[in-house]
Amino acid sequence: MEGSAAKNPDMHCRASISRAVTCSQWGALLIFLLSLPAKAPNPMQLPNECNLLVILGPTASGKTKFAVEMAGRLNAEIISADSRQVYRGMDIGTGKDLSEYTLPGGQKIPYHLIDICPAGSRYNLYEYQRDFTRAWRDIRSRNKLPILCGGTGLYIEAVLKGYSLPAVPENPALRASLEGKSLAELSDILAGYKNLHNTSDTDTPKRALRAIEIAEYLATHPEIKSDLPPLQPYIIGLEVEREERRRRISQRLQARLDSGMVEEVRNLLQSGVAADDLLYYGLEYKYLTLYVLGELSYDEMYRQLETAIHQFAKRQMTWFRGMERRGLEIHWIKA
Repeated sequence: MEGSAAKNPDMHCRASISRAVTCSQWGALLIFLLSLPAKAPNPMQLPNECNLLVILGPTASGKTKFAVEMAGRLNAEIISADSRQVYRGMDIGTGKDLSEYTLPGGQKIPYHLIDICPAGSRYNLYEYQRDFTRAWRDIRSRNKLPILCGGTGLYIEAVLKGYSLPAVPENPALRASLEGKSLAELSDILAGYKNLHNTSDTDTPKRALRAIEIAEYLATHPEIKSDLPPLQPYIIGLEVEREERRRRISQRLQARLDSGMVEEVRNLLQSGVAADDLLYYGLEYKYLTLYVLGELSYDEMYRQLETAIHQFAKRQMTWFRGMERRGLEIHWIKA
């Protein structure tokens, strides 16, 4: 074996990697995989203690492309961790880019939790935990590696930490007491809760109000037993320099507008999706709806939306740094 390996360095690499490795070592070796030729055989077996690869990062960091490349190397399937890509018909504004799930050679990478509910509905964290668990168990039952990929920190942390979250009902009394408060006021209230809450996706008063409703419910109800699987994750974070991230965001926004994002919003409204529901989803759907309704000029829409996306990316990074403070180790690489 040693003589063969000496003659063939690639064989030596594969032999070395196939030995038992720790979870941390395995994660470091994932990066090495990307340096191998595209058609090289997969040299690694998934160690038993690592049953989930997580790829996270702010918007426009290239998460999907990176995850798809990893999936092709590791015989893996992707579970989306994006709070808006679950909705059908909301394609351009959420950046689904489903063509990215096909590798250059034509191999299609299976994906989960995209296009699973109609636009206009209100998908929530409880449903995400349930659907993640089903997808994870399905993938593992076929001896494949699940890759959790996305930028919704709340969803990622909720499944990694195994938080027990029941279906939280509406609280009319609480809603009445918060009626008329601004987004800033609601955000301050939300920050006062010690249990899990999401500040990165609360870019409208309605979403902030719902987050408070969930936080209040969790503060006043004991946890129930979690049905989430025991996870041993390895987390990779894609980090982009601030100015490069801003450049990518601006470039991508213009590309999406050129690709028909305004028409997508018009079609959603014409199909019967209420304007209030699109406003609830925030970011692209909020500002483009206001433009389609005539409440913003095109230039106002563009400027305000661009600013909002930059702010959103900053909040995402704040959330990920918070995950590290709460005990989750993220291995950052430059994207």
